[in-house]
Amino acid sequence: MVQIKLTDNFWNQTLKLIKNEMIPFQWQVLNDNIEIEIQKERDDELIPSEKSNAIENLKIAAGLSEKEHYGWWFQDSDVYKWIEGVAHVLRHEPDPSLEELVDHVVDLIQLAQEDDGYLNTYYQIKAPHLKFKRLMESHEHYCAGHLIEAAVAYFEVTGKDKLLKVACKFADCLEENFGPEEGKIHGADGHQEIELALVKLYLCTNEAKYLQLSHYFLTVRGQDPNFYQKQLDDPAAKVNLKYLQAYQPPVEQTTAEGHAVRLVYMCTGMAEVAYYTGNEKLLEACRNIWNNMVQKRMYVTGGIGSTVHGEAFTGDYDLPNDTMYCETCAAIGLINFANSMLKNDPDSQYADVMERALYNNVMSGMALDGKHYFYVNPLESHPETNEANPGKSHVKSTRPPWFGCACCPPNLARTISQIENYIYTQSKQGIYTHLYINHTWEGSNMILQQEGNGGNITIKVKTKTQEPILIPLYFRIPSWTSGYRLSVNEEEVKFPEVQKGYIKLEKKWQGLVTIGLHFEMPVLQVTSHPLIRGNIGKVAIQRGPFIYCLEEEDNGPNLHLIYLTPNTKFEVKLNTELGEVPVLEGMGERLVISKAWNQQLYHYHADPVFERVKIVMVPYYAWANRELGEMRVWVNMK
Repeated sequence: MVQIKLTDNFWNQTLKLIKNEMIPFQWQVLNDNIEIEIQKERDDELIPSEKSNAIENLKIAAGLSEKEHYGWWFQDSDVYKWIEGVAHVLRHEPDPSLEELVDHVVDLIQLAQEDDGYLNTYYQIKAPHLKFKRLMESHEHYCAGHLIEAAVAYFEVTGKDKLLKVACKFADCLEENFGPEEGKIHGADGHQEIELALVKLYLCTNEAKYLQLSHYFLTVRGQDPNFYQKQLDDPAAKVNLKYLQAYQPPVEQTTAEGHAVRLVYMCTGMAEVAYYTGNEKLLEACRNIWNNMVQKRMYVTGGIGSTVHGEAFTGDYDLPNDTMYCETCAAIGLINFANSMLKNDPDSQYADVMERALYNNVMSGMALDGKHYFYVNPLESHPETNEANPGKSHVKSTRPPWFGCACCPPNLARTISQIENYIYTQSKQGIYTHLYINHTWEGSNMILQQEGNGGNITIKVKTKTQEPILIPLYFRIPSWTSGYRLSVNEEEVKFPEVQKGYIKLEKKWQGLVTIGLHFEMPVLQVTSHPLIRGNIGKVAIQRGPFIYCLEEEDNGPNLHLIYLTPNTKFEVKLNTELGEVPVLEGMGERLVISKAWNQQLYHYHADPVFERVKIVMVPYYAWANRELGEMRVWVNMK
């Protein structure tokens, strides 16, 4: 079995933050043992934001408490994602006390589960008569999916199978109730997640029925456009089938539609099922949706979801910077979709997007203290306007400690703590390196050690056998580099073979071989497609995988008055205030608001006057970690 040990300073610091700060903090919140302000993710009186109550709900379902259920019908998933986060943390660093804490929660979950395998505290406590009868909104399969993912992760790390048995029992309950057979329910959950989770359960247990059930949920979706309406038993009820990705079977969908998180979770399941079943139609649908999304509906930060209404995609090139959604969970779903596509087709376009979303929209979802989070990740923020404009209630100027819908915080913990799973893909074609993160990879007959910083990477290949090993190694050429050099044992390799954006090295590996990779890492000016209306005349700044932004803290108020010029050159400097974060400093211009504008909203003859100013840009993921102020990604260009 392959083992990966991270040696990367950036990611090890982040993992330490997750273990020492994020996981304990989230545990306190889930148990309601800490006084914090829980914010609504947008103005909506229906959002429950008094407390989490997630652990208490399990106690009620288990018969250990007589209190009332509180929270969403998917509140259980917060606990499951927290458990998965702990499992991945334990993979990096064993911790008996943390493991014991999870074991107690597992006992509680087992007690809460019903004899037939069903498990959802909301429906068990508040609406038992509606089990599996409101699938459009119930999230029953969604919660089951997160339970399965947690169970598989915890079993793989600890070898303990109690939670895995609970997950299998719930999955068997789903199989008993859903399927093409007469007497079963012919439909799927409104929120996808079970599809990708069942594939993981199949891989863990080697039970083909779980893979088949995943395939069924993907196949039945959209077959009956009236399924959800019939379940509601209300002919007048309005059901947004595009929001649910149920307007037609997924295999026929060609564009990114509806709720962004649900779409990428569904596509991840599709790509996984396609990989393990060889279903080319599912894979082709994934490619079509992917192409539409990344070519016409994705932000430069890797964010997806253009509107708060339905947390959804809208149309091609509709990418507003100040009212967008760009949910943290959606970016997490996108990197998982990309990772699953890489298993099917090692093409650097997927890894480029995975890297973009990871280092920007995902990492921006958490503060540098690990205890505050963004649900929505804007590309432009003006605190006074966010506060005054009801259409921007979802755009927060600072990260709250928790949300009424708390899907993002534990999702961050479980995703980032398994960062090593995104570095490689191994197949019959060879070993593909997607991300350049310092680590040691150890297989049965070979060790790969990656180290370096910036664009200078060293990979040491060491064989563990006497006989030479013939296996191709592939290294991604990042989209952000302006050039690269390759050497083997300090001898430059000119014109190496390149396949789908990867350098291919094929030789008989024996003993110790040192590979050198040098990627030019210039400061880039990114221009968006001319049909993205809000970005005309503006550029985004990128260096390596990081998108940069202006903050009021460094540049003063009214960031929209700042301009870059053709002569603007940036220097890279370290900002110790943000924890040794590389920032960019250069000179630009600021539009001066002259006295001619006193008491005037419009002017007929206003000649623009500019002054030279110093410009400081910080990595986008690090914004909103200091004083309250404006932020802007897209900057005016003269």
